[in-house]
Amino acid sequence: MTKQEAIAQISKDIREHTCSLRAGCIQAVPGDGSPDSEIVFIGEGPGKVEDEQGRPFVGPAGKVLDKLLLSIGMQRSDVYITNVVKCRPPENRDPSPSEVAEHAEFLAHELELIKPKLIVLLGRHALHWFLPNEQIGKVRGRAKRQGDKIFFPVYHPAAVLHNPPLMKDLQEDFNKIPVLLKKIDELPPVAANVESDVAQSTLFEIK
Repeated sequence: MTKQEAIAQISKDIREHTCSLRAGCIQAVPGDGSPDSEIVFIGEGPGKVEDEQGRPFVGPAGKVLDKLLLSIGMQRSDVYITNVVKCRPPENRDPSPSEVAEHAEFLAHELELIKPKLIVLLGRHALHWFLPNEQIGKVRGRAKRQGDKIFFPVYHPAAVLHNPPLMKDLQEDFNKIPVLLKKIDELPPVAANVESDVAQSTLFEIK
């Protein structure tokens, strides 16, 4: 089975699954993009537009994400975009820990298949699922390595819609992504399940 076939199977499984959120939404929303991408972007869950169209980040927050990607020379087809939960919670409320746990297997399969160099965590919910002891305001823009995975937390694009000044911070963090991708190959190996800070300010200084 090719990577493309495997990701198609995961998408099919996501669309056909049942969970506690499934009855309250139009459809489940699998990840979208290239399974060969070096980067996976992970958000919280589908919103109203995503639930209607069946694709992640196609609403207002998705337009912000598209703009940020273009600013660093990328587009959606170059990366893979997914969410912690694949079904929209009622009224876009925060997903509960049990609801997130119901979808954990799908996200794990996506990451196992793609094996990205970098996992960009969009907002506090994605951050808390992988790095539960961290706060987005304190660790945004700093890469963290945990075992064989490297996480890069940033504000969720939707935060900009409610607080436009955050766009400056989000743009600065996105500007670090191409530099970080180049630095990852130079990093020494780290023992499994050991977390270390791998982002040094000098590596990401923006001229």
